[in-house]
Amino acid sequence: MIRVRFAPSPTGDLHVGGARTALFNWLYARHLGGTFILRIEDTDGARNTEEAARGILKGLRWLGLDWDEGPDVGGDYGPYFQSQRKHIYDAYFAKLEAAGRVYTEDNGAARFKFSRTAITVHDLVCGDVAFAPTEEPDMTIRRPDGSYIFHFVNVVDDIEMKMTHVFRGEDHLSNTWKHIDLCNALGATPPAYAHIPLILNPDGTKMSKRDEGSAIEKSYMNGGFLPDAVFNYLCLLGWTPRIDGEKLPRETLVALFDPAEIHSSNARFDMAKCSWFNAQYLRELSPGALLAAARPFLDLAGLTITDETTAAAAIFSVKEKVSLLTEIPSWVHYFFREDYPYEPDVMAKLLAKPENQILLKGAATAFAATSEWTEAGAHAAIEDAAKIACVKPGALMPLLRFALSGQSRGPGVATIAHLIGKTATLQRIERTVGML
Repeated sequence: MIRVRFAPSPTGDLHVGGARTALFNWLYARHLGGTFILRIEDTDGARNTEEAARGILKGLRWLGLDWDEGPDVGGDYGPYFQSQRKHIYDAYFAKLEAAGRVYTEDNGAARFKFSRTAITVHDLVCGDVAFAPTEEPDMTIRRPDGSYIFHFVNVVDDIEMKMTHVFRGEDHLSNTWKHIDLCNALGATPPAYAHIPLILNPDGTKMSKRDEGSAIEKSYMNGGFLPDAVFNYLCLLGWTPRIDGEKLPRETLVALFDPAEIHSSNARFDMAKCSWFNAQYLRELSPGALLAAARPFLDLAGLTITDETTAAAAIFSVKEKVSLLTEIPSWVHYFFREDYPYEPDVMAKLLAKPENQILLKGAATAFAATSEWTEAGAHAAIEDAAKIACVKPGALMPLLRFALSGQSRGPGVATIAHLIGKTATLQRIERTVGML
């Protein structure tokens, strides 16, 4: 049975590199019907916080990554917080003592004696990586205060939790021979390792927690992205499935995942590309689903929804024009309020042509005469007004859009008129005429 794990340290937000590592482990488990474990490596008491741990779980759940064992789920190999496993580490430390593989220095720190033999890492991504007998000092595995070092507890937990495979960042590869040496000393078989490429910024520098697009909650959850879009994009950072196209559903990505196809070269992060994916996923949503996704951002903008159907239709009318949910309020705010602002540059242009008042009044007359208030009816009224004024309908559209929304962009004018209703349409035109 395949058993893989994601083992973050709760020292800050879930980083995009960590999320991609979790994703690859999850894909492998789901592809082969294995078990995905979440383990919190919180032995660094000075830096770990409960808030960070909650944030990591929240970010993983938002991405749709569920775990079969771990916090909030349980399992047969817990506890799943390293801070609760000291008794296990003590027992494994005693094994190393009995084997003569540790010694304690005068300052109280305990070191693991390296075997000083050549060790080859049989990596699923990087191939065989040989490490010559080392000359570096023996590795500290327990601090003078009795707490254990990452390398030791990481190996012990992988043994105890029966990990078969470990997918992790390529930056860990240089230490993997130490982990194999520890496994051998403890009489255990090391898991199969797959060191995945790092994620770099567009300029080729290593992505840090301060860079754009690095934090899952700040950049994506709060940035107006859909989980499926981010999931899809992260899958393709370092892996190219054998299939045409890039926009792929989860089921397809799970079915196609193969560690042998993970790239050995580092991946370049591209926020514009991630936003492109998001736009594709937004456009597939139904009106109701799009409203549900956009609602937190509408609430944040102070827009009050009184009619769910109209609100959904209004948001749906701009879905081809936005890439992020955060952009939606500025495109649709005038559907939900009467005190919308007017773009000053457009107002200046309208004021420069006195005939604009006459054109708007003619449109209002045509709208008022419309008996059946539908989108088609509103469109017919615009054509009638244009014919009477001896202008093309296209000449009226910018004027009406501005009168009804205060801005020069948006969905079709007939769509706006239909959705805000006949009364509001006439009132808004009258108000704009008064301003002119």
